[in-house]
Amino acid sequence: MAFSIALPWSSGEEKMHQLMSVPEHDNPTSSMLTPQASFMLQRAPLLAIGTVDDQGQPWTTIWGGESGFSQPLGSSIIGIRTLVDRKYDPVVQSLIEGRDDGEVVKGEGLGKMVSGLAIDLMTRKRVKIYGRMIAAALSQISEDEDKEEMHQESDTSAQGQVQLVVRIEQSLGNCPKYLNKKDIRPAAISSILLSKSPKLSPEALKLLEKADMFFISSCNSEYDMDTNHRGGPQGFVRVFSNDEAGSELVYPEYSGNRLYQTLGNLQTNPVAGLVFPDFETGDVLYVTGTVKILIGLEAAAILPHSNLALKIKLAEARYVQKGLPFRGIAGEPSPYNPNIRLLAEEGSLGAALSQTLPNTARLIQKTQITPSICRFRFRVTNPLPYKAGQWVAMDFSWKLDIGYGHMRDEDPRSLNDDFIRTFTISSSPTSLSHDEFEITIRRVGPVTSFLFQQSERSGLEVPLRGVGGDFIIQQDNGSEVTIPYIAGGVGITPLLGQLPNLRLERLHLLWTIRADDLELVVDTLKNHSGLESSATIFVTGCDPEHITENVLEGLGRLGTKYKIRRMLKEDLNVLEAKTWYLCAGKGLREALLKWFNNRNVVYEDFDF
Repeated sequence: MAFSIALPWSSGEEKMHQLMSVPEHDNPTSSMLTPQASFMLQRAPLLAIGTVDDQGQPWTTIWGGESGFSQPLGSSIIGIRTLVDRKYDPVVQSLIEGRDDGEVVKGEGLGKMVSGLAIDLMTRKRVKIYGRMIAAALSQISEDEDKEEMHQESDTSAQGQVQLVVRIEQSLGNCPKYLNKKDIRPAAISSILLSKSPKLSPEALKLLEKADMFFISSCNSEYDMDTNHRGGPQGFVRVFSNDEAGSELVYPEYSGNRLYQTLGNLQTNPVAGLVFPDFETGDVLYVTGTVKILIGLEAAAILPHSNLALKIKLAEARYVQKGLPFRGIAGEPSPYNPNIRLLAEEGSLGAALSQTLPNTARLIQKTQITPSICRFRFRVTNPLPYKAGQWVAMDFSWKLDIGYGHMRDEDPRSLNDDFIRTFTISSSPTSLSHDEFEITIRRVGPVTSFLFQQSERSGLEVPLRGVGGDFIIQQDNGSEVTIPYIAGGVGITPLLGQLPNLRLERLHLLWTIRADDLELVVDTLKNHSGLESSATIFVTGCDPEHITENVLEGLGRLGTKYKIRRMLKEDLNVLEAKTWYLCAGKGLREALLKWFNNRNVVYEDFDF
């Protein structure tokens, strides 16, 4: 009977634990192939594999397509038999040493390090393994043989069959966070090497724009290696630079299990190999390079809203067309995925936040407009100079951040939430005292729900992180050109603070709003006389055949044009203006932007 031996933390892991203030705990990694790992190896349709080439650079690849290609052979030894890209797969080339004649290559000495991640994206289960290569062989597959096996016609001359035997020295089960579901199916390999350079090709850049996962391998000198998954929303890996000297990639390290095995390796040996699969086309991007771990303010300066991030300087990038032996049909994204985080240089709102602004806002008035929309007035400790149309950033972490949690299924996105929110200031700088401002917001999440529970008597005080934005409506007072503004729901707020400075007869407001929120329209028109003749209201969320009397009465009080339907593309043809202003939720905004042809559209993007 085999017994697992307690494994110590490496020096790199211990350093990461200290840097991230992780409480002391035991290493859960087993020193053998556990039954859980054995089961996953047999059931998982994919196996990410990592190894190190002769120059000491790690590489990662992905094998599989359907379950059953890897099997336990007993005594923590596993065997793998599967189709691979024999020409351009860097892991195959490193393990087999360029041979594809079927001759066995034996592991010399301890054997080459091999790390792996058996993963089932439909069940969101994964298990890490690490060991030493005992033997491997690569043979060519005849075209006729492969066509019969794959039931399809294609140029499969690049396909080979690898057989790999590994003695497993470590295994560990991982949590399902950040795994975006994919239904994996086998496919033929017909690989073509499109680029091989430290600079990313146009095809590689397009793949990164839509990639929602990758696999990364790292090693701790010559005695340990790790392959793991990183996932998130599409495009969560950002391109920091792209030139002949070597592209640089940056991605956020989300809240994990605090083992820091990958980052522990990188502390002592800052090189890594990554692979980015395109599940739709079968294209694949292999990269290897040096890594810098960014912590705290250093991370936030490059990737705002991040406390931990990795920056990778590429030494080599290979883009291979149709180099994967599988395809994946996209399923449900992980509920733990946070919003995408843009680089500071990409115009992220987070980059404009001041880390040390000594100011606090105290709630002094709350006005309920609809069941889900409120107006809040705050008084600041120090005068808050702002321009009409700007936003204010408020920090609620002191109240809502409950600290570290490994899993939080009841509120998964809270694990990576810094609880800093930006709200458009809906008051005019001249309408209130110099130390006051207002926001008009909808209850949509934990921060706004907390605000809705407060009253003037609560004494709520919120730290401010900054003021910014330049969503300013430009109207030439000497011109007779009408300026169009499109608002979706509370997207009216950037306009409200600017109305005192605008000629309303030269403003055309197209406002789409749910029937339940019509009181916001009534409130706005009461407070801004003259706007009713410049507006067209589109009322949604009600059946025209079953409109209640209350809705009809509300529309009658408006004294403005209205349509009980969604906004249509034809509604934008009422004006020939070259510049349009828009503030709406992401879904409506994306739909509207598709309708505009050769028009300049100005809008505030509140994506991270």
